This record gives sequence, C-alpha cells and structure tokens, in this order.
Amino acid sequence: MSTVPAPPPAVLPSRLRASGELGPTVSFELYPPRSPGAAERLWQRTLPALAEAAPDFLSVTYGASGSSRETSREVVRWVAEHTAVRPVAHLTCIGSPRDELREVARGFLADGVQDFLALRGDPPAGTITWTPHPEGLQRASELVELLLDADPRLGVGVAATPSCLAPDAPDAATCGDLLALRAKQDAGAGYAITQVFFEVESYTRYVAAARAVGVHLPLVPGLVPLTDPNRLRRLEEISGVPVPGRILAALDAEPDEAHREAAGLAMGAELVDAVLAAGAPGVHLYTFNQAPASLALLDRTGLRPATGRPAL
Repeated sequence: MSTVPAPPPAVLPSRLRASGELGPTVSFELYPPRSPGAAERLWQRTLPALAEAAPDFLSVTYGASGSSRETSREVVRWVAEHTAVRPVAHLTCIGSPRDELREVARGFLADGVQDFLALRGDPPAGTITWTPHPEGLQRASELVELLLDADPRLGVGVAATPSCLAPDAPDAATCGDLLALRAKQDAGAGYAITQVFFEVESYTRYVAAARAVGVHLPLVPGLVPLTDPNRLRRLEEISGVPVPGRILAALDAEPDEAHREAAGLAMGAELVDAVLAAGAPGVHLYTFNQAPASLALLDRTGLRPATGRPAL
C-alpha cells in the first residue's frame, strides 16, 4: 500500500501529538442536541464516556449561519468546565458580519476556549438564491485571519475535502478545494480535518495532491464508525460522498444486529489501520453523538489509552 508524502517539519497544534512521540491523535466530533431527550443523553452518557477515553480534543459543530450558536456554546462550555479534554469550537463565517463573528469568538474565549475550527459554512437549508452579508467574510481563510488577529496564540484548524479530487483529476493545482486549503494554510491555519471518506486511497490521493500544491499542514482523516447501514445511507445523502457498495452489502447481509455491528467494526478498524499505516497523524471520529461504536473502534485498533482522563 502506498504512503502519503511526509510534510516538512512543522510545529503541530498543541493538542495534536507528533506520531513519533506519543502516538496517533484521537479526537471526536459532536453536534448540539436538538431535543431535551437528546440533550439528556449527551450530558449523562455520551460526553462522559467520550471524555473518559482521553481524546486529544472534542470538537463541537456550529449550524449553518450560526443556527445552533447557543447550544453549540453550551456543549463547548460543558467540555471546558467538566472534563480535562480540550474543546474545539467550530465557527462558520457565511451570513455573519465581521463584528458579530468577533463577538462570538470573544464569547468562546471567555469560556476558556483556545482552539477553533474555522469553516466557510453553507447557506441556510432550503435557500435557492443567497447573497453574502455585505459586511461579512467570503472564505474560511478570512475567518482564520480574523481569529488569529484576535489572539495569535489560538489553535485554528480548517476543513479539507478528499471527495473534491476525482480519481482521474487532470491537475491538482486546478482543484478549488486544494487551492482554498493552501489559502487557509497561508492565513495561519495549523492543521486540517477531512470530510468523511471510506477508502484509504481517497486519503492518500488527496494528501499527495495537497503536498504537490504546497500544503504541508497535518491532514487528520475524518472517519465514521461503519456499524449502522441506515446512518451510512443518510450520511451519503447529506455529504454526497458515496458509501462503497461492498460496505453496505456486508452490513445488509447480517440480519443479526450483533453480527452486523461486528462486521462494521472489522471494516472500520481495517480503514483506521490503513490510514495510520499510510502516514496519517491520527483519526477524527464523527460520533453522531453516540459513544459506543466510536469507543469500540478505538478498542479494536488499540488507540484507546489504558487509563482514560476522568471527568472533573
């Protein structure tokens, strides 16, 4: 199996450990709960279980145009106050004026946040025609600059999209996502987390293309547990990233839930092992606010520390 080209020496963000020192990084992504029942499950079960696994960080999503602003901040604040895990606050810039973004960032900083994931974001759902805010930002690279202008000591990550690069792409230098990633790096971003993918070749091809256009950021693969075929199909609809037929066929062939989860766990562990063998600095798991499948994947791949960091 091919490996990705090694980036030039660089100082990784403080929560990211160099694989030659302490081993691959492990991180989880959460989204703000949308109902009282979902909130109770998040506070009582999911967050304590994920924090106990001692991840390098927990990132919390931020709805389109800030639609989940208050609940996102509540989750981030809980992580900061009740665990020893570093929270990473997502922040999107579409639809918001600069002054509002600065105010939101100041609120997170007041809560003890020192790490952000700077995202362009999507227009509100259902919007056919959309006009950017006249006093707002157009690109994630501008948001990176705004955050670092507020405090140069901040850790700022960004997003990367392996699915943008087709297997037969003629020239990586013309890929809009890669050029945007280079701009985010030039603005001061310290690392990138990829959109979900399902084949190791998607990652290695993208990293090789990124290196070819001068991107030397650590590129952390974003992965999802492969245990629930219904969730995978829904994810395909939302993200536009096709789930390989072999994965869905293997899951659908198991009528017993325990056997289906075991099959998905085996395939997920194979992908984690493959990206790490190819040179990935760690893994970022999209949890869907469910801890068991992600924790089982860490156990299967040996990435879960023997002694977790307990909640405070």
